[in-house]
Amino acid sequence: MIPSLLPTYNRAPLSFVSGQGSWLETTDGRRFLDLAAGIAVNSLGHANPDLIAALTEQAGKVWHLSNLYQIPEQQALADALVELTFADTAFFTNSGTEACELAVKMVRKYWYNKGQPERVKIITFEGSFHGRSSAGIAAAGSAKMVEGFGPLLPGFIHLPFGDHEALEKAIRDPELAAVLVEPVQGEGGIRPLPDACLKGLRDLCDETGALMVLDEVQCGVARTGKLFAHEWAGVTPDVMMVAKGIGGGFPLGAVLATEEAASGMTAGTHGSTYGGNPLGCAVGLKVLQTVSEPAFLEEVNRKAGLLRQKLEGLVDAHPEVFDHVRGAGLMLGLKCKVPAADVVGAGYDAEMLIVPAGDNVVRLLPALNITDEDIAEALVRLETAAKALENG
Repeated sequence: MIPSLLPTYNRAPLSFVSGQGSWLETTDGRRFLDLAAGIAVNSLGHANPDLIAALTEQAGKVWHLSNLYQIPEQQALADALVELTFADTAFFTNSGTEACELAVKMVRKYWYNKGQPERVKIITFEGSFHGRSSAGIAAAGSAKMVEGFGPLLPGFIHLPFGDHEALEKAIRDPELAAVLVEPVQGEGGIRPLPDACLKGLRDLCDETGALMVLDEVQCGVARTGKLFAHEWAGVTPDVMMVAKGIGGGFPLGAVLATEEAASGMTAGTHGSTYGGNPLGCAVGLKVLQTVSEPAFLEEVNRKAGLLRQKLEGLVDAHPEVFDHVRGAGLMLGLKCKVPAADVVGAGYDAEMLIVPAGDNVVRLLPALNITDEDIAEALVRLETAAKALENG
């Protein structure tokens, strides 16, 4: 008999009833160190008092309106994002998946309005993840994502990760609309795109006219130590997808774009019932104000260096379990020699949450304000998990 919850997740036998900072408590009173943060969502930890205040203050005013009207909280967040980024405009969604749908529509509508409706193709890369909508799975193209869900949305060109020759050829396709890439692949195994490659991709887009679309759903919002990961390479996209950390745990996403890239999206071309609702935008504005402060970003980088140094030592101490550390900022991965799922399971036994990714990697995506003490405790629990795996 099918359960009342559609069984699309293999859920761990854990149920949490409360949280504080980087800690979660189960129904039976156990305390788990959360190094997953809801998969890079709880950017400021659990029960953050500033976010609680922003949410409750707004909840006492108005929860939902409609995008048929002016929404002051939405306008304030859009203004802040435009001020802090490359973008001239923003559209708010409820998730990264919805952001992907709009990004695809936006780049195709751009070329349609330019009198080149044949330019519909979008380059994506092996190992990518852009959500689970029809456009998102077609963009990723992996067998496990698309099997059984055809016919797929056409127009995506899937290239091997790091194949410069293939990219040079594909980007000159006269029907190409855009290139869609994650500066750091999350689900694909915490694989950063080197700064030189991101710069080279920007140059190729400029040369051919293709729009550069960045998916910063997982790697954005201070996760790598800059407000957005592409800033490390000194480039700017034409369109960018944002979600996860921007809401600090409240469902919120956005598409940011230049005026030129967004020029086809006129009244009636897109919409959302809940996107940009007052509750989400009030919380999102508080998150953005917090994580964009230079002192906060400096702390993210300091903590990232501390955590990475300790993880390098962990790898050296347990060479039969781990191979190497990869990633950027507080978006780190441990490449495993044993099955990554076993490491995640050993983490549960050590009362710690980590999450698997592709390429046999486990991800560490802690709250951006994790304390030094909690980083130290993380290593104690990772050591416990590694020793348990070594002892069989």
